[in-house]
Amino acid sequence: MNQQPRTKILAIIPARGGSKGVPRKNIKELGGKPLLAYTAEAALASNLISKIILSTEDEEIMKVGKSCGLDVPFQRPSELAQNQSGSLGVVQNAIQFFENQGEYFDAVILLQVTSPFRLKGFIDQAIQKFIQSDVDALVSVLPVPHEYNPHWVFETDENDNLKISTGEKQIIKRRQDLPKAYFRDGSIYITKTEVIKKGSFFGKKLSYIESNPDIYVNIDTMDDWKKAEEMVLDFART
Repeated sequence: MNQQPRTKILAIIPARGGSKGVPRKNIKELGGKPLLAYTAEAALASNLISKIILSTEDEEIMKVGKSCGLDVPFQRPSELAQNQSGSLGVVQNAIQFFENQGEYFDAVILLQVTSPFRLKGFIDQAIQKFIQSDVDALVSVLPVPHEYNPHWVFETDENDNLKISTGEKQIIKRRQDLPKAYFRDGSIYITKTEVIKKGSFFGKKLSYIESNPDIYVNIDTMDDWKKAEEMVLDFART
């Protein structure tokens, strides 16, 4: 029986030096180790990732990344490490670096340091679903609480009156009748390389995998950091 060729996946862990909400958060110690270490360990435990790299412009973060077992094949250009810099440019830069060396990947998985808690095997579950679903991209999500469901959310119109955000004329009355809604939790983004090259993380066909809400934190502020500190011991037991 002929085996399907393995999908080549590049994992990129982005970690720039500047951070206003939590200064130096990417290498700040959480539970006795740098925040970066949690994402590094999760990536290195994957059986389906072909290559794992750290993308940073910061020399200290480079050293910490290498101590966590990460490859740091290049220093990210400073123009891709500003407050306004988006992740898309960071990923495109990494793809171009490897293609200039004759190395090509079918897809990229972006693993953000600010979402440190991932259950064992979660990354490979996401990759397997991405491959089997034959989609452009897959993201990790969590359910939107029903009170914030877009069918129950209002926007203002040109007269400063409220209208249902979905454009419906009548509101859905019962919670049980609301369609499921999700928000990106920031833990995993997987996208075909060809889609990223065209300037999108999501493409036209987007799939999803649900994260565990019990270990959700996306660190942007000191309040988020305090939440992570409260959760880290419980996560260590999972």
